[in-house]
Amino acid sequence: MTAATLAKPASGFRALGLQPTLLAALDRVGYKEPTPIQAAFIPRALAGRDIVGQAQTGTGKTAAFALPFLNNWRDINLPGPQAIVMAPTRELVVQVAEETRRLTPNPRCRTIAIYGGQSIRKQLDELKHGVSIVVATPGRLLDHLARRTLSLAGVRYVVLDEADRMLDIGFRPDIERILRHCPQQRQTMLLSATMPPPVMRLTQRYMVEPEHINLAPERITVESIRQTYISVDKHNKFDLLLKVLEREKPRQCIIFCQRKIWAADLYKELRRHHQRAAVMHGDLDQKDRDLIMKHFRSGGITLLVATDVVGRGIDVTNISHIINYDLPEDPENYVHRIGRTGRMGADGIAIAFVTREQGEELTQIEAFINLVIPEDHIEGFESCAPRPVVAEEKKVHMPVFGRRKRRYSNRV
Repeated sequence: MTAATLAKPASGFRALGLQPTLLAALDRVGYKEPTPIQAAFIPRALAGRDIVGQAQTGTGKTAAFALPFLNNWRDINLPGPQAIVMAPTRELVVQVAEETRRLTPNPRCRTIAIYGGQSIRKQLDELKHGVSIVVATPGRLLDHLARRTLSLAGVRYVVLDEADRMLDIGFRPDIERILRHCPQQRQTMLLSATMPPPVMRLTQRYMVEPEHINLAPERITVESIRQTYISVDKHNKFDLLLKVLEREKPRQCIIFCQRKIWAADLYKELRRHHQRAAVMHGDLDQKDRDLIMKHFRSGGITLLVATDVVGRGIDVTNISHIINYDLPEDPENYVHRIGRTGRMGADGIAIAFVTREQGEELTQIEAFINLVIPEDHIEGFESCAPRPVVAEEKKVHMPVFGRRKRRYSNRV
């Protein structure tokens, strides 16, 4: 029997066609087995195809689109980057850039992050030293193009990450202007949690016969997240939070508030009881936001009070708990919030505080995720507000999913 016959078939990342230097980099950072999106995405990207990938956050998307480019990167002298990655938020830009640097096998393949709120002079200095990959928010990338401080003439690889979110917050005109600056002979990747019509129109206009990979779960929420709600009167919410934190002892936790001022006020109260707490909202300077995220990723901060505007850009694998201190107005935001935990297949816990007046909002969330969220109890914190008098017991009409009906009397 020959040595070839005895050789074991390639498995894991080795079966995807990646170069030895990149496999060594994956070993160094502790990546053992590809996630489903990586296993499906990487071979097709290595073949040069344009790809539309639909997958939830926390599934390993960054490595899925970064590894094919790093595998094919060549050390050639160009006036600008060979690849650009566009992302909707500053936090996500920083995270994608950091992950790409971790996976890069050659230090000459430089990645820089470009986003608003950061010193333009610092970005100019980094660009002068040469760059292979630019990760940027569309607005600041367009700013550099207008200043002629960045050329996209050498770009052959373009990634639109969280495309649905970028379009939601109005980046479509910027994205289209940037794509028109890129060479037509390029490979384009688009990743999105959802595929609404505006995203599909973008793929039809700027991609060439893209291959679609859909790994979004049939149920919108991550299966490994244990979801519950606790009914509470509004004036008792902070005391309930302290009790929940005492009971759960979270490894790391994000506490979501609906408004910036509410987040700031909650943080001031929380700091009196938990020193390793911080707050993130849109009014903070970018320098402060970067420092907070650095400490949160390192574990120096264990409790982070946040609003939705920054919540979707937080990608930290050690988050064990999500607390919806305020219910979101949009059920889809609930999905994005709780998706911060249960990352990469890990277990997670999501707890929602619900006042009696919010029974309908909770029902809308359940209808959106097609799941009945069980009620949790902490003694002494049941809602005691008077039940509104109605002529007839109100019924909750859920979509027809073959589900059992919920009694309104169990609602807050």
